Amino acid sequence: MTKGTTGTAGTAGDKGGAGVIRVLIADDQMMVREGFSVLLNAMPDIEVVGEAVNGREAVRRVRELAPDVVLMDIRMPELNGIDATREIVAADGTAKVLVLTTFDLDEYVYQALRAGASGFLLKDASARQLAEGVRVVAAGEALLAPSVTKRLIKEFSKISEPPRPAVAAQGAYGELTERETEVLVLIAQGLSNAEIAEQLVVAESTIKTHVSRILVKLGLRDRTQAAVFAYEARLVTPG
Repeated sequence: MTKGTTGTAGTAGDKGGAGVIRVLIADDQMMVREGFSVLLNAMPDIEVVGEAVNGREAVRRVRELAPDVVLMDIRMPELNGIDATREIVAADGTAKVLVLTTFDLDEYVYQALRAGASGFLLKDASARQLAEGVRVVAAGEALLAPSVTKRLIKEFSKISEPPRPAVAAQGAYGELTERETEVLVLIAQGLSNAEIAEQLVVAESTIKTHVSRILVKLGLRDRTQAAVFAYEARLVTPG
């Protein structure tokens, strides 16, 4: 049975404790919503607390339900997933958005990442991939493997709108140290923390510290946003 469609946390009493990831599913297709709800509610650490049939309702239900993760379809009526993501990220500092897409190189995925999404997931993902994706995003990480980050960002930075002046300006990343800037460039090239550490001949924990400082200084949510930033600031160019 699908839980959360009435705006409550469902009737089961074994999923209300700490550590349970609260999920909102936003998709205009009922079968998608119900299918994902069944798969996620089968997980002991995940609970679907609500559903939305369009972007406008998704924004409203995030305010009402305060989910940890929003599974967001890109193409929806009234308000598309990109604009809904932008509104949710701007208004809520805790809800993470995981974009749902039919194709792994959807032309709107890059725009969704710019809007603040923490990653993307294909709609035909397995139950394991879906649950793991929710867990990764809930933990504050980006759901983009290094190889996917590299392919996605390079592909869509070619067709994205011109960089925003505030981002393209040198001053936008002027607070970064030389080493932090170097790490940012390597993030944008799709390297993992371990690969960056190996290349710079430092401990992986040192890279994690650099990444954290980069995100704080630039006001970014995760390393995916950092990769987008680097391309928009022309620190890295496609290809």
